[in-house]
Amino acid sequence: MPHEVFARLRDASVIVELPEGSRIFGPGHAPEAFLLLLEGTIRVQQTSESGREIVLYRVQVGESCALTTACLIGYEEYQAEGIAETKIRAVAIPRSLFDELIATSREFRQFVFTAFSRRVTNLFRVIEEVAFERIDVRLAQKLLELSGETGQIVATHQDLANELGSAREVISRQLNEFARRGWIKALRGTVDILDRSALSRLAQHG
Repeated sequence: MPHEVFARLRDASVIVELPEGSRIFGPGHAPEAFLLLLEGTIRVQQTSESGREIVLYRVQVGESCALTTACLIGYEEYQAEGIAETKIRAVAIPRSLFDELIATSREFRQFVFTAFSRRVTNLFRVIEEVAFERIDVRLAQKLLELSGETGQIVATHQDLANELGSAREVISRQLNEFARRGWIKALRGTVDILDRSALSRLAQHG
């Protein structure tokens, strides 16, 4: 950023901190600031009229929220909600300064739209997965993604269903099938991976 743009951002922005579990935004509210995440993780999810949830994406350190960007640019209200999965710390850029810099700063505009474009592309991938890919393949991919180095996922069947935009009953049946094959061990609130290579083969080749 040019020095004068950075100076305006530094002087006008504020640091906000919120505890784990906070509802950062939700349907029916318009954004008042553009947030850049410094610490923590934000989960952006949508709930249907029937009550089914789907995780659209997560905002990680150094990223901005595409939905917030879209609502700021279009002067729209949120249609989904953002939840702090951990304690978060973020820079809040006031709406008035956001509007001004979008109009006058090529560098700021490029930064905002590049991040927005990347996230929209990822959202189309989510839509494609929900609409067309087999649930066993998607579940295997999600288990591997969430397991980390420990090989354990701390999540309920409903949590995994929300991640994949599916029904809890569907996920429970698939987890039971994975357990029958000896690939995982599912307990209340946790899933332990026993055969990572088998899950990887399914995730990669279906």
